[in-house]
Formats: sequence, C-alpha cells, structure tokens
Amino acid sequence: MSVSGLRFLGWAALGVALQFTAVAGLKNEDCLECHSDKTLTKTNAAGREISLFVDPAKLLASAHKTNTCASCHSDLTEKHPDDNLAAKPVNCRNCHERQTESYGASVHGLALKAGRANAATCRDCHDSHEVVPPTLPASPLHVSHQVETCGACHDQEAKDFAASVHGKALAAGMRDAPTCTDCHSEHKIESLTGAAASSKISADVCSRCHASERLNTKYNLPADRVRTFFDSYHGLASSYGSTLAANCASCHGYHKVLASTDPASTINKAHLVETCGKCHPGASEKFAQGKVHVDIAAAQSGADVGGQINWWVRKIYLVLIVGVIGSMLVHNGLIFLKKVRARLRASGRPILRMSLSQRWQHAALGVSFTVLAVTGFALKFPDSWLAKLMGSNEPFRSWTHRIAGVVMLLVGVYHIFYLLSTKEGRRLVKDLFPIKKDLADVWGAVRYLVGRSPEKPRIGRFGYAEKMEYWAVIWGTIIMGVSGLMIWFKIDVTHWLPRWAVDVALTIHYYEAVLACLAIVVWHFYHVIFDPDVYPANLACWDGKVSEHWQEEEHPLEKLPEADAKPILAPIQSSASSHLLEEETHETDRTH
Repeated sequence: MSVSGLRFLGWAALGVALQFTAVAGLKNEDCLECHSDKTLTKTNAAGREISLFVDPAKLLASAHKTNTCASCHSDLTEKHPDDNLAAKPVNCRNCHERQTESYGASVHGLALKAGRANAATCRDCHDSHEVVPPTLPASPLHVSHQVETCGACHDQEAKDFAASVHGKALAAGMRDAPTCTDCHSEHKIESLTGAAASSKISADVCSRCHASERLNTKYNLPADRVRTFFDSYHGLASSYGSTLAANCASCHGYHKVLASTDPASTINKAHLVETCGKCHPGASEKFAQGKVHVDIAAAQSGADVGGQINWWVRKIYLVLIVGVIGSMLVHNGLIFLKKVRARLRASGRPILRMSLSQRWQHAALGVSFTVLAVTGFALKFPDSWLAKLMGSNEPFRSWTHRIAGVVMLLVGVYHIFYLLSTKEGRRLVKDLFPIKKDLADVWGAVRYLVGRSPEKPRIGRFGYAEKMEYWAVIWGTIIMGVSGLMIWFKIDVTHWLPRWAVDVALTIHYYEAVLACLAIVVWHFYHVIFDPDVYPANLACWDGKVSEHWQEEEHPLEKLPEADAKPILAPIQSSASSHLLEEETHETDRTH
C-alpha cells in the first residue's frame, strides 16, 4: 500500500477512535430502553408533535441497518437523557455530502439557513429510522407516496395535483406521469415561481415530457405542443429572456393541470377570457378564441377556417416575396454587372499580377477553404441554420469536410512543388520572404494612417500586408492539417499519444478556424473587395490583371517585365465607357 493510502487509513482510524470515545458505552440497547415506547413523543420547533418511537425490526430493514445509534447521534453521551440535552439534528453530510450540497441550494435548505424552523429537512422526506431506497413501495419518496409526503407541508398543492391529469394518471399506475420531484427536482428542490423560473417552466420542465416522441406516441398526445409554443409570440419572447411572457403554467396552471374539456380547467372555453385577461386586461371572447399552438404549415388540412386562411395568406406572401424580391435582385444585378464591365473596360487593366498557375492555386484554395468553413461550423453547431441548410445530415457534412480538407492539403503540397521546381515559384517565395524594410514599412504605414506623415511607404512587389497574409496561410494550413488528421484518425493517434492530445487538437482546430475565417473577412476581403481602389472586386484572381493606377498606388517599387511596363489600353467601346474614363482621368488628375 502507498504512503498516501496508509496516511488516509491513519486519519480515518483516528476519526473513528475520537467518535467512539465521545459515545463510549452508548449502545443500541441503551437507546431502545426508552425509544421502544410507541407513546414517546416530543413537540418540535414548528409546534408539531413527532414520534420518537424506533422500531428495531424496521431499523434493521432500512438502508442504515449497519449503522449504530451513536454513529448518527454522535453528540449524545451515556449520560443522555439524564443530562436534559436534546439530541441535535443528525448531520447527514458525513455520509451524503453531494446530496447535502444540493439540499443546501434548494428552497428548503435556503429557508432553513434563513431561520425558518418549519423548513423541510432530510428526515421530513426520507423518514428517520426507517429510511429505504425510493424505489421500494415502503419509501415515503416512492412515486405512489410522494404526493402524500410533500402534502404534509404543501397541503393545497397536493390536493390540486391529485385532481390534475398528472395525478390521476399516476394514481392509475402510469409511472411515466410526472411526480413532485420530476418537476421540482430531488434534493435541489426548486420553487419554479418568480421571474427567474418563467422561461425554465416551458423550456426545461414541461418540454421534458411533452417534447418526448416516446411519451407522445405511447399516450397519444399531440406531438407539436412544445414546438408550436416556442414558435408563438409567448415562446419567442420567453426564449429571448422576457420574464413577463406567458409560459405553460400561465395558461394550464401549475399543479391543477386539467384537460381543456374539464369545466374546471383554466383553458376550458368558459374560462379562456379570464385566463387570457390575467395578462391582457380587457380581453374579449373573440380575443380569447386565438390559438397559441398554431402549426401554420399543417393548417391547410384543418377544419379551422381562420387557420386555412392564414395558411393561404402565408403561401401567397411567400410566392410574392420570392417573385418580387427575386426580380429586383435580377434587375439590379444585371445593371451592376453592366456598369462594372463598362468601368473595367474604360479603366484598362494591362498589368499582369497573377499567372495562370497562381490563379488556379488561389481558386482551389478559396473553394476548399469556403467548404471547410461552412461544413466545419455546421459540424460544430449541428442545430445551426448552416447545418439545416445542408440537410442536417451529419455523414454528408463530415465527408464533405474531409474531402475539402484533403483538397486543401493537396493544394499545399502542389504549392511547395511549384515553389521549388519553377522559376516563377522561386521568384515568388523570394519576393514574399520578410526583409528588414518590412518593419520600416509597418512603422511608416502607422505614421501615415494616424496623420503623422504625409506619404505612405513605397512598396515593392509585396508589402508587409501580403507577406503577413501569405505566411499566415502557410502556418494555418499546417496547423489545420495536422489537427484535422489527428481528429479524423483519432484511434490511430491514441496508439501513440494520450487521449487528451486529440481533445487539444480539436480545440486548436476550432479556434484556428475561427481565427482564419475572421482574418479572411476582416483583412483579405478588405484588400480585394472593400478597398475603394478595387471595389467591387480585385479581378486579378480571375484574369490576373490590375490597372496602372492600382499598381502605382500599391506597388510603385515593383520592377515589371518589359511587356507589362508598356501597357496597351483596351479600346473604348461605348459612350458610357468614355464618360467613365473621363471621370476617372479627372479624378486621377485632381489626386495628383
């Protein structure tokens, strides 16, 4: 046995010895001399008379049959009861620490801490000397006795529950029917009243059963009650934090939940005006005829005229929205394309910025990255609109994500081959390699952007912005590739590494994806889309070419090949193009 194990046994033995010393000589037989008397009682702090009788036979059949009286009542000595010291409440925490922690956070535990002497304790619910598991019919917490046990303090609630559909179902032997602890929890009893519990009643309590496909099918209950509630105004308001919106209990009641056909039900036609009027003062009978649980998509086949009209109105508007807005999009999209084409023809883009090979690599990288981002976040958030857009098909998302990952890795491998084996590639990596001037350019750009310098740094073929992005893609691809392969082949990985390594890889994969996506949107998209000099897009990724103006503004120190140094402007095709060219020339002259 280890040293720590011996130390633990030593402390345990010392504790037992101290406890034994405190109750030395106090045996069960001594206690039963008085407590075997069935008439022995006392009045507690709440004024209730309680029995002090202990049945030895039932004690031996209880969950505590191996305990002695002294092991629980460690405060008593052999002088009891002649010392006139009443036994202190038993500290159940000594054996039941987790349950005691939960009880301390419950309404009962908090009430006891606040000094309410009548707050329920462990013995009030579990009994004292006859504690048996709640699964046994003899237990006061068995499903058949819970209402009676809780009703000792909550009399009216117990009567209401017994009269409800839940209480009647439970009395009929339907164990699936909820009991007190099914709604209020067990040791951490919740009151389910007040603003804090408003949304919890619908989301966590009632939906536990009424959103269950098994229970709805078994007992022929409506399957859409939870979904349609959360689609309603009340449900949406509750979901977004409103504590005033009605929840299930607001209409159906808390303990006395009755069928709508029951004359005493709060949702019976005779009481709807009163029920709705609690939140909607002045509600009329026609107002109260409105339905909360409305499934518009299924209303066409219903007998309700209002529901059918609502269904048709919805369909007409959907067609109208798609037709009208779709036409607007097509119309304005064609105008946009026409103007962009005219502007590009007028401005001319004679300088080659990206070769055909570079454009293909960029396209493959862009497509694979986009697919990885969409499928990756859909896998991370399976309830999101992205996942639903992909049919909520997990295998499809997984394999699409993996295929896109393989494509990105293959693009990376080809890019390395391209850098090493081609003159163009070797020149590219040379021009992208960080140099000392980049640090000076960063400082110069900061001074220019904050207005401390009238001129921005003059950049060669690639500046600090392009270099940062290029090398970020390199290390990002490596990190995502390695972590992704570890997640994909986790069984093989765990032959060599501990399981937590895969968990760390998963965390890295997720947050690196967030970082990469944000960098693309904030950094890359600005330079190639939202920069006013290239808006609506830098088309170098399409045909490889940029304008002389852009080249002069962004990369004035780049030494261009002779073919690009003598640009031939495209011929002017139309008066619109001529007008745009005149405007751009005028703007350029004004700038210079």
